[in-house]
Amino acid sequence: MNVFKLPQAAAAAILSLIAVTSVFAQDTDAAIFAGGCFWCVESDFDKVPGVLSTTSGYTGGNTDKPTYKNHHAGKHREAVEIIFDPSKVSYEALLEVFWRSVDPTDAGGQFCDRGHSYSTAVYARNETQKNGARLSKEKLMASGVLKSPIVTPIEDAAKFWPAEGYHQDYYKKNPIRYKYYRTSCGRDKRVKSLWGSQAHAGIEKK
Repeated sequence: MNVFKLPQAAAAAILSLIAVTSVFAQDTDAAIFAGGCFWCVESDFDKVPGVLSTTSGYTGGNTDKPTYKNHHAGKHREAVEIIFDPSKVSYEALLEVFWRSVDPTDAGGQFCDRGHSYSTAVYARNETQKNGARLSKEKLMASGVLKSPIVTPIEDAAKFWPAEGYHQDYYKKNPIRYKYYRTSCGRDKRVKSLWGSQAHAGIEKK
């Protein structure tokens, strides 16, 4: 197990980004991340201060109106659209949270879920997000925290299709089943082994 000791520096940097506030009111903004099972991504980002809402869905594929049954064939990824208050949390801070809640070195899926639809990706909604994501990825690779290359692509955001209603807030509606799935899939165990004390930095425990 690789345990990296940068808890105070990394966690403090992420939390300071999240804690930054502005005296000028700003409109809400959106980010789209694919991090494997969208139930888990939604659950994680709902616990980030400044995040207002999360929606599970599908994106990046080549078909219209994808569903849970056919999104694999259409080359869509499971993803989450995150609506956030930029006066309370920056896009850059959300990126730092994202990296440390997934395995960005795995090109074949995430944890027990295999295949393209479960692979990671950052979907940039504009050039500012794209440049920010590239810089964040480059800094992380240069830091040497991870011993394997980061394979998460940064792509232009495509149309986001919300998933079926029963997928939304699944972790709240079905807490026992969700907890069993997340544990048995090995998500938190792998994130901890990969990131050590930096795992899930920026995500509040509730």
